[in-house]
Amino acid sequence: MIIDMSPEFVTVAMFIVVIAGLFFGHPVALVLGGTAAIFAFFGWGPSGWYLFLGRTFDATTNNILLAIPLFVLMAAFLSQSEISVGLFEGMMYLFGPVNGGIALAVIAMCAIEAACTGIIGASVVSMTLMAVPVMLAHGYEKQMACGTVAAGGVLSILIPPSIMLVMMADQAGVSVGKLFAGAFIPGLVLTTLFFSYVLVLTWMRPHMGPALPLAERSALTVRQKAFLLLKNLVPPLALIFGVLGTVWTGLATATEAAGVGCLVAFLLVIIYGRFTWKLLANCIWSAARTTCMVMAILFCASIFTGVFLGLGGGDVVTNLVMKFEGFGKWGVFFIMMVIIFILGFLIDWIAILYITLPIFVPIATGLGFDKLWFLIMIAVNLQTSFLSPPFGYALFYMKTTVPKNVRLVDIYYSVIPFVLIQCIGLGFCGAFPNLVTYLPSFIR
Repeated sequence: MIIDMSPEFVTVAMFIVVIAGLFFGHPVALVLGGTAAIFAFFGWGPSGWYLFLGRTFDATTNNILLAIPLFVLMAAFLSQSEISVGLFEGMMYLFGPVNGGIALAVIAMCAIEAACTGIIGASVVSMTLMAVPVMLAHGYEKQMACGTVAAGGVLSILIPPSIMLVMMADQAGVSVGKLFAGAFIPGLVLTTLFFSYVLVLTWMRPHMGPALPLAERSALTVRQKAFLLLKNLVPPLALIFGVLGTVWTGLATATEAAGVGCLVAFLLVIIYGRFTWKLLANCIWSAARTTCMVMAILFCASIFTGVFLGLGGGDVVTNLVMKFEGFGKWGVFFIMMVIIFILGFLIDWIAILYITLPIFVPIATGLGFDKLWFLIMIAVNLQTSFLSPPFGYALFYMKTTVPKNVRLVDIYYSVIPFVLIQCIGLGFCGAFPNLVTYLPSFIR
């Protein structure tokens, strides 16, 4: 039964159904796919479902997206090698003498881990288990402990290699290597802003994050501390330069570099004496589950986008955005960023990408904005979606692993300053476009 639905009705109704489905706790993929199936049926009849086959086939045969399971497997190997344990301990000794030293170690550690894995779940869960109990035991306030881990963990979605950047490159038709290069400096900017915030806040309010006690700092000699840090820092740095270097120099595609990264990460598991057949099976199973979850959301988001655009929703959003053309191209840009920011509170980031990129990228390029710069601005903006209640992924990853005395409301309060800092970082990248475009200019 085909129903004549106006594009305006489709736009509002599809989003209401998605938000309601997520609010009642249904899986993201099923909500997106189910909404698409319902509106496709009423809009086009049963023939509309042929769209599902085409969209799914395109995604499963896409060579760029092959990088996703490889990066996920690389992250699984690295988490099992336990390099992060020794590196975190070394970072604690390095920053321990200053107030907030452990929190600073967390942010530095998360930035390095982000450049190794590109998987937010791995970073947030591992750092929550490792760092939050340590900080609470050393007298840190809950908000400081949870906020730094959550904010540091979401750097994995921006600092390359990031699976979000891989998806964006595929959707927008740009080079993965250039997108990786464009996100690198903004990732460092956000890391610096997080670091500075913790440093200044704990200097002004030492009780929020005391320095590491002298007895603990004196447990090792300077030489032992330096050896501990270098021993656990060199392998991940080698992995970072191996993966990103081969992409940026043109020696390998992102997919090939991800394969090399998997091999190096697997060798690190062996070198650090962690290899067992059970561990290998666990890594493969963990990577398979994560990949299936990501790809299921990706398929359903792609289907949702096809139905949404096919029924005229894209034209409605485009017309809404272009109503602000009287404020100039920066007024239109601001509205697009606000829409993405608000959507981050409501729906999944993959859905946001697949809905907004086909609409916003043509508008931005038509207004004269550099496509690569605009994509990175979206990526920085989307980082807030991982911290923004009620559906921020990082918040729920953390809640499953924090000590029992930490409530979900404590986690919500802890991320508010860091969401504001992310907005400041977005402003920096907008005011100084060279932060984004400088490194990609060296890549052909």
